[in-house]
Amino acid sequence: MEFRLEKETALIEAILFLEADPLDINALARISGLSKDIVEAALEALEQKYAREDSGIELSRIGGGIMISPKKEYWDALKERYGKKNESKLSRAALETLSIIAYSQPITRGEIEAIRGVSADNMIRLLVERNLIRETGKKDIPGKPVQFGTTKEFLKFFRLESISDLPKLNENELDRFELNGEE
Repeated sequence: MEFRLEKETALIEAILFLEADPLDINALARISGLSKDIVEAALEALEQKYAREDSGIELSRIGGGIMISPKKEYWDALKERYGKKNESKLSRAALETLSIIAYSQPITRGEIEAIRGVSADNMIRLLVERNLIRETGKKDIPGKPVQFGTTKEFLKFFRLESISDLPKLNENELDRFELNGEE
């Protein structure tokens, strides 16, 4: 079986190379036609292969999925050329709005505006267009305003496995994300 595992590992590697978005174990098993156990063994083999110093890539776990990406230690050297498409065009206001949503989700437009102190219409529209946020439901209050939360694209953009990987806020930063008059 050892020789077959090499072929299976190569197949999983090729699938991850061709996919632009992270795939979970179930998707990898479905696409490859392999069992989940074989996919997991292949992923372990790839992690060992990529852990070597002569490899510039690694398996990244993002939003419950797995993808091939440059090792973090090389990203500074690469992002000037390869990071522009992802990092460009997010203004300070868009990043501020996005951080409020990320740390306070689910959150309504009115709550975002109460924290920012200015209209959030354009920033919300931009972030929805960029697929960094989405509607997650409606708040159970009069008027039933739409609530927003982050997407898997948000996790991918910031190279996070889950929302819990966001940097922790200190007390002063936490105060900024609370609505005035609410505890």
